[in-house]
Order: sequence, then C-alpha cells, then structure tokens
Amino acid sequence: MSHDQYQNPLISRYASRELVRLWSPQSIHSTWRRLWVALAEAEQELGLPITNEQIAELRNAVDQIDFTKAAAYERELRHDVMAHVHTYGDCCPSARGIIHLGATSCYVTDNTDLILFRESLQRIRNRLVSVIDGLARFAVQYRDLPCLAYTHLQPAQPTTVGKRATLWCYDLALDLEEIETRLEKLRFRGAKGTTGTQASFLQLFDGDHARVDALDKLVARKMGFDQVFAVTGQTYSRKVDAQILAALSGIAQSAHKAGSDLRLLQSFKEIEEPFEDKQIGSSAMAYKRNPMRAERMCGLSRFVMSLASSAEQTAAVQWMERTLDDSANRRLTLPQAFLGIDAVLILYRNVADGLVVYPNTIARRLAAELPFMATESILMAGVAAGGDRQDLHERIRVHSQAAARQVKESGEANDLMLRLATDQAFQTVNLSDTLDPRKYVGRAPEQVDAFVRDIVDPIRSKYATALGGPGEQLRV
Repeated sequence: MSHDQYQNPLISRYASRELVRLWSPQSIHSTWRRLWVALAEAEQELGLPITNEQIAELRNAVDQIDFTKAAAYERELRHDVMAHVHTYGDCCPSARGIIHLGATSCYVTDNTDLILFRESLQRIRNRLVSVIDGLARFAVQYRDLPCLAYTHLQPAQPTTVGKRATLWCYDLALDLEEIETRLEKLRFRGAKGTTGTQASFLQLFDGDHARVDALDKLVARKMGFDQVFAVTGQTYSRKVDAQILAALSGIAQSAHKAGSDLRLLQSFKEIEEPFEDKQIGSSAMAYKRNPMRAERMCGLSRFVMSLASSAEQTAAVQWMERTLDDSANRRLTLPQAFLGIDAVLILYRNVADGLVVYPNTIARRLAAELPFMATESILMAGVAAGGDRQDLHERIRVHSQAAARQVKESGEANDLMLRLATDQAFQTVNLSDTLDPRKYVGRAPEQVDAFVRDIVDPIRSKYATALGGPGEQLRV
C-alpha cells in the first residue's frame, strides 16, 4: 500500500473486502471479457462464422488481464474499451478479429454495471435482513421496558424500549421492499448497437430481424438475465441508476435516523453502543465514551444520500441517445454508493448486536416526568371519587406549573405528587397507583409482538440463509 497517494477510506477503512473486490478493476474487466465471450457464443449459435477454437481461446483468457498493457493502450488510444479490446486480442490472436463484433462500448460497460448492480444489491439485501433480525431480537428483549417517548424532542407519553426499536426496524423493512423491487425490475441492456437501433447486428445477420432479436435475448440469458430493457439509446436509461441510488439513499436515511436516535439516547445514558476494553473516547478527556459507531453511521449515510442527487441530475441531462458526461460521474458515484451503504450496514449490525440498556437510568428519567403524564389519570380518578372535573383540572394546572418552575428554576426534583397529596381535593385518590409507568405505554408490548410476527418473521423465513452468522468485524 502506497502512503504518498490518496486512499479512498471506503476501500481502506469501511467497506467489506467482498464488495471492494466486486467493484475492482479485475472484477469489472473480467466481466467485460465474459460479455465478449457470451456475444461470440451467441453470434456463433445464430450462424456467424466464429469457430469453437476462437471461443475457447477467449474463454481461457477471461481472467488473464495485463493491466499495464491496457493502460499503455489507453494512453495511446484515449478509449478505455478499445484499450481492453486490443489487450484481449493480444493474448487471443486467433480470436482478435471477432472480439466486440457488432457491439458498441456500452455493450460491455453498461451490461457490466447491471451485473454488478445485481450482485451488489443481493449482498446489500442480505445485510439488511441481518440488521432487521438483530433489531427485532433487541425489540423482543425489551418489549415491555417503559421509557420516555419524545415528540419535538420533548418528553411525551411513554413508550417501551422495544417499541422504539421496531420503528428503526420497520424503516429497514420498507427499505428491503425497495431493494427487492429494484432486483425484480433489473433488466439487461443486451446487444442493442451504437444508438440502440441494432443496425450493426442487422447488417451482420444480413437483415434477419428475428436473429437480431434472438441475439439480444440469448446474450442476456447467458449472463443470467431473463429480461432485457424494451428499448435503449446507446445506454440503458440512466433513470435506472437514479432508482437504485434512491433505494440505497433510503437505507442511508433509515440508518441516519436510528444513528441520531442512538446518539441522543447515549447522551441521556439510557442506551449505549458497544465500547471495547481499550477504546479511547477522546485524546484529551480520558473519561469520555463517545458514540463513535453511531456517529460514523450518520456520517457515511449522509455521504450516500448525497450521491443520489448525482444520479438524478445525470438522468435528467442525457441528451438524445446519450452524452458522455455521465461516465466520469458514474465511475465515482455508483461504486461508492454501494460501498458506502455496505459500510453503514456493517456498522448498524455491529451496533444492533451490542446495544447495552440501562433500565435504572431509564426508570429514573421516566419517573422525573411521569407525574405530569399521570395527571389525566389523576383527574379521571378524582372525578370518579366525586370531585368536580373543572375544579380538579384547575388545581392540577396550578400545581403542575409550580412543580415545573421548581424543576427549571431551582433544579429541584419534581414534587407534583407531593403537592397533590397535600391538596384536600385529592385525598381520596390513590396517587401512587397512578405512577406505574406500565399503565401509560398502551399496546406497545403487543405491537412489538405483532410486528415481529407479521413483518420480521416472514423476512426471516424468506431469507433464512442470510441469518445465523456473526456480524462482520469492524476494520477500524
């Protein structure tokens, strides 16, 4: 590894080795060659004079790529695809003349991208399933542990720790649906020719439209696709890129939301992410235990979200049958979107598997606010005991504001219940009975059960092979 050149942190620090390899030059250009082999095979099967020996020669050299020679050709030719055509031809002399026959550059570049999309989406889908499973197990474990809920980041009616986790989990389940849709709708560009009209192939097959149409579908099948795009220009519609990056952005949005929640909860000391024995929180403040993993989730998620706009703008400015201003942008945004969300989900799984909950802190923070939240029940109990509803309401209002002033101005404990206990109007009300937090969480525990049964368990069943293994160890 060279230390005097910029290193992409997604490759050197964050993403999995698996996805880094998938988007590597070796993987990409070996796929180009597999596409050239598939094209030659299909053209032979449909009657063009291509020999078995030529195809065997091509097939045997698929992974034997001289990248130094290809780079030299590209400096001379200023064309990446032709550089690799010449490099391939140098190691396959008998097949040189039929490499890339009838094709345009996008035959290899676009079809390769679609192949990498499919494999990457499948890996991302499996990581999503793994995180969903982990969050669901956490939700079940804490299904009935009451905690403060928040609206506007102000204390609101209590929920449970498990119910809150289902909110994070459901966002990912919705993201999974989007990934499934993108995989289901993904098609192959196929053999469409220079502007998508298949004119070059029509010439090769002496005007035989049926064989040209068959070639398109046959190449797709050889590369594992059942469907091709109905029409293309020189490229497949860049709207496909925008849709896929939007789906990845959706995962990033979900992860950022959960990561932000966890950062707040760690500040409250209610829940903490994993923290290793020798981990340092701050170079200056030795006592600190910072939410590094959740913060990194958020930072990487913002990066992935930002890439979606590039795909949208690229789709919008593809003049006529295509322009080349998409190329440099796509070289950056497409792989990095996948590598980025891969890194986010590795972190998310690590966090979900290692969350530490502090029930006593949660109970203490809830108890400080619970008297205010119990006032409606106290009011109803007072009315049931014969009190006047409007009079009791006014007394509760006055006592509540006085207790709130004491908390805010003097830093004292919330003494609302003591004030009510000494008010003659509430003497017949069992105030202590109104402070059981479980009375205020509604159906939160039952909602956790239903969510896991109806949403998570079908996902677990459908993707059983994606479950069971340990989460990937963080590289840094």
